[in-house]
Amino acid sequence: MRWWLVVASLWLLVALTIPDAQARNRHRNQDGGTRRGKRKRDGHGHGRGRAGRSRPLKIRLVPGPSIPVELGQNQENTLLLESYKNLQEQHSSYNVIPVPNEPGKPVTPLTQEEIQRILWREEEEHREEEERLRKKDEARKKRRKQRKEQAERQRKIVEKRRREEEEALRLQVEKEEEEWKRQMEELERRRQEEEEDRRRKEAAEREARERERKLEEERRRQEEILREELLALVEEEEEDEEKQPKQVEERQEEEEEDIWLRGDVFQMLPKEPEEPDLLPAPIPRPPAATEDELKETEAGVEEVEEVEEEEKEREVVVVNRGSLPPGCTISDVTLTCENVKLIYFPPLAIPELRSLSLEGNNISSIPAEAFNGIPNLEWINLKKNKLTSASIDAKAFKGLKMLRRLYLDGNLLEAVPSGLPPTLQELKISENKLRGIHENSFQDLSSLVILELEGNLLSEGNVDPLAFAPLIQLSYLRLARNHFRTVPQGLPMSLLELYLENNLIEEISETVFNQTQNLNLISLRHNRLDETRIAPMAWINHRNLESIDLSHNHLYLVPSYLPRSLVHLVLVGNNIERIPGYVFAHMDPGLEYLYLSYNKLDGEGIEPESFFGSYNSMVEMCLDHNQLITVPSGINEMTNLHFLRLNNNKLRSIPDESICDPNHSGDATLVTLRLENNYIDPQKVSPSAFSCVRSSSSVILKPQKTK
Repeated sequence: MRWWLVVASLWLLVALTIPDAQARNRHRNQDGGTRRGKRKRDGHGHGRGRAGRSRPLKIRLVPGPSIPVELGQNQENTLLLESYKNLQEQHSSYNVIPVPNEPGKPVTPLTQEEIQRILWREEEEHREEEERLRKKDEARKKRRKQRKEQAERQRKIVEKRRREEEEALRLQVEKEEEEWKRQMEELERRRQEEEEDRRRKEAAEREARERERKLEEERRRQEEILREELLALVEEEEEDEEKQPKQVEERQEEEEEDIWLRGDVFQMLPKEPEEPDLLPAPIPRPPAATEDELKETEAGVEEVEEVEEEEKEREVVVVNRGSLPPGCTISDVTLTCENVKLIYFPPLAIPELRSLSLEGNNISSIPAEAFNGIPNLEWINLKKNKLTSASIDAKAFKGLKMLRRLYLDGNLLEAVPSGLPPTLQELKISENKLRGIHENSFQDLSSLVILELEGNLLSEGNVDPLAFAPLIQLSYLRLARNHFRTVPQGLPMSLLELYLENNLIEEISETVFNQTQNLNLISLRHNRLDETRIAPMAWINHRNLESIDLSHNHLYLVPSYLPRSLVHLVLVGNNIERIPGYVFAHMDPGLEYLYLSYNKLDGEGIEPESFFGSYNSMVEMCLDHNQLITVPSGINEMTNLHFLRLNNNKLRSIPDESICDPNHSGDATLVTLRLENNYIDPQKVSPSAFSCVRSSSSVILKPQKTK
C-alpha cells in the first residue's frame, strides 16, 4: 500500500502549489484590474495587451477533491487518513487553480492571504450586485406602483367624467320630459278651454234657436202667402219629420251598444269625431197654418208688432227667404243651409259671418268670387255635395284670411283643392275619390293640425314621400279605408296620432317610424299583419308611444319588441294562440290595458312568465271568447287589476288562489269580474276565491253552459 502514499503526497504538493501561485498573481493584478476594465470600456485594453504588457492571471476556485481511502487495520492507512484530515482543515473551502492569460506562460501560485482577499472582494462585489439588483427591483416596483396609481387616478377621472355626463344627460332628459309634459298640459288646457267655449256657444245658440222659434210662430200668423206655397211647405215638413224618427232610432241604437272596452282609448274617438258645433241645427219648419189661424191674423197684428219691437234688440236675424231657399237659418254669425236642395253656391254679402254650413245639398261648383261677400269665415262645411276637383276654382279660398276649418267630406274630389289658405288648421276630405297626393298638395299649410283623408283611393304608390313635409304642426292624421299595403313614408315629425284602419297593410318596416318619435297612438286594426312582418326595431325605442291597436289582423301570438312605453294594447279578433314569456317585461312603467278577446288562447298558450312585468301595472284585461280551460297563472299576482273578463271560455272550476292572492293584505281592487258562459258550477266555487273583489255583486257567474 505504499504506492498510495506516493500518490497522495504528489496530489498534496500540486494542491498546495497552485493556490499559492494564483493568490500571488491575483494580488499583483488586483489594483490594475479596475484600470484595465476601464481601459477595455474605453477601447484601450486590448491595445495595451498587444503592446506587450502581461495580463493578470485568471483563477478558478473549485471545491477540493475528496480522496477515496480504503479502511483497513494497517498503520499506513491510519497515517494517510490523518494527513488527509489535516489537509482538509487547511483548505476546507476552495482549491485555487490559476488560469494563465497566455498559453504556455508559467503560473505563479497565490498565497493564502491573496486568496482570502480575492474571496472577500468577490463577496463584496456579490453583495454590491445583490444590492444593485435589490435597488433596481425596488425602483421597478416603485415605477409599477406609480403607474398603477396613475392608472387608478385616470380611471377615477374618467369615471367621474362619465358620471357627470350621465347626470347631465339625465337632467337633460328630465328637462325634455318636463317640457313635453308642460306642452301636453298646455294642449289639454287649451282643449278644455275650447270645449268650454263650445259648450257656451252651444247653450247660447240653443237659446237663440228657441227665441227664433217663438218669433217664427208669432210671425206665422201675419204671413199672407198663397195656398200653393203653404202646401209646398207642408210637404217639406213631412219629409223632415220622416227623417227625424230615423235619426232618433239610430241614436238610440248607438246608445244601447255595449262598450266593453272600458279603457280602450281607440273607442274614445269615433270614425268621425264630433267637432265643436258652431252651427245650430236647422230649425223645424212650422206646421201649415189652418184657416182658423188665418182668420186670427188680423186680430193679432197689434200683438205681433209689440213682439217685433221687443225682438229688435235681439241678435237673432231671420234670413230673407227671397234670397235663400226655405230651411236656411242665420243666427248671430252662423248661417245654416243644410239639406235644402241647393244646386249652386248662394250669393252672400254678410261680412260679419263666421260659420257657413251647406251640408247635404247638390252644389257642384265653387266660383272664384263665391266668398267675396263673406271674407271673415272661420269654418266652412261643404259635406255631401257634388263637388269635383275641376269645379272648384283655384282662387276660390284664397281671400279667406281667417279660415280655420274646411270640411269637404262626401264629394267627388280626385285631388286636394289648390289655393287653400295658410291659416287652415283642420281639413277633412274623407269619402271622396282622391287618387293621389302630390308633393305640393299641402303647400303652405304649415298651421294644419288635423287632416282626415279616409275612404279614398290612396296607396303607397300614389302618395309622394314629400307630401307631408310642409305639415310641421300636424298632430292627427286619418288614412283609414284606403288601399295602403305599407305604412306611408315621410310622416311628419309632429304627428301624435295615426289611424290606418281598414287598409291592406302587410308589413311594418324598421325605419317607417324613425322620424315620428312623438307618436302617442297608432291604430292598425283590420289589416293583414302577422307577427313575422313587424320589424323588431320598428317602435321598441319610442318613448311616447302608449297605445297600439292591432285588432283583426293575422297574428298568431302576441308580438315581441313592443314599445317600452306601451300602456294600451288591443289585439281583439286575431288568431292568437300563445302569449310568449316575458313579452311585457321590458315595458316601463308597464302595460295597463290588454285586450285579447276573440282569439284562440287555451291552457297551454299562456306561460307562467307571460304577464311578467305587468303585475303591478295591469288595470284591465279581457280574455273572453277564447278556449281557456283554466284561469291563467299570474293573474293572482296583479295587485292593481280592476276589470277582468274571462267569460265565454271553457273554464270548469275557479281554484281559491287562481284569481285572488290570499296572502295579499291590501284593499280589494277588482271592480268587475265576468265569468259567465263557461262550464263552472257556482255552488262549487269557494267564497274565498273572490276575496280581492270589492263587492259580490261585481262577480258575474250566470248563465253557465251545460255540460
